[in-house]
Amino acid sequence: HLHVVLKVDADKAQKWSDKEVLIQWHKGFKGTLLTHKYLKEEDLNQFELQTVNECITEYRKRLIDISWFMRSLSEPIARMANKEDKCTGRFWEGRFKSQALLDEAAVLACMAYVDLNPIRAKMAATPETSDYTSIKRRIHSAMKGEQPTELLPFVGNERLNMPNGLMFSVKDYIVLVEDTGRIIREDKRGAISSSSQDILNRLNIPADNWLKITTEFGALFKGAVGALPALTEYCEHLDRKRRQGAANCQRWLCA
Repeated sequence: HLHVVLKVDADKAQKWSDKEVLIQWHKGFKGTLLTHKYLKEEDLNQFELQTVNECITEYRKRLIDISWFMRSLSEPIARMANKEDKCTGRFWEGRFKSQALLDEAAVLACMAYVDLNPIRAKMAATPETSDYTSIKRRIHSAMKGEQPTELLPFVGNERLNMPNGLMFSVKDYIVLVEDTGRIIREDKRGAISSSSQDILNRLNIPADNWLKITTEFGALFKGAVGALPALTEYCEHLDRKRRQGAANCQRWLCA
């Protein structure tokens, strides 16, 4: 199995021009003869243009569809694994499950839970040696004074003209994950550093709660995750009468 923390930027996709939609789609899929002719600015008749416009409308929807993302991610991995094992049939246990992360605290907690998966499973001793994780990429890039281009960047504290990215600095996040991993590995409950404690204070999450969340996130939360105001707004938006998981959100994500 695998874990992915995904941000869907629907507003950005809606602002793409028709050509930008096709360029993005062709990065992962072949498209059609007509969509390629359209990008090359070759002559198309009215019927062909209508067909291309219908494709663009459909592609724009698919580019912000989590199901299409997971299909694009999972199918090549399954084919590669079956080829290596010289077998056929299903590779994944079942269809993917997803949870909405409603605020910064939920996002960072889930990210840390995912990044620390190899340490919890005793497959790695430290985050920087955890293969196939984002934290390993972030650490190795940070050593060069960079951030991985394929990952959503950390952009610092909230401010005017806030760029697209994650709050806090990448250094703060790396230290927080390393501290948490050390506690999990060595069972030293008081090993949280002052800088990591500052982050938890800003997230309004007690250190004991943070450790619980980052080791048992999947068991604690079954639906959307976030502070109660965010969860209430989310349920109202979806016209849901019950706030599934409200008790655990209030218990673990609030000081």
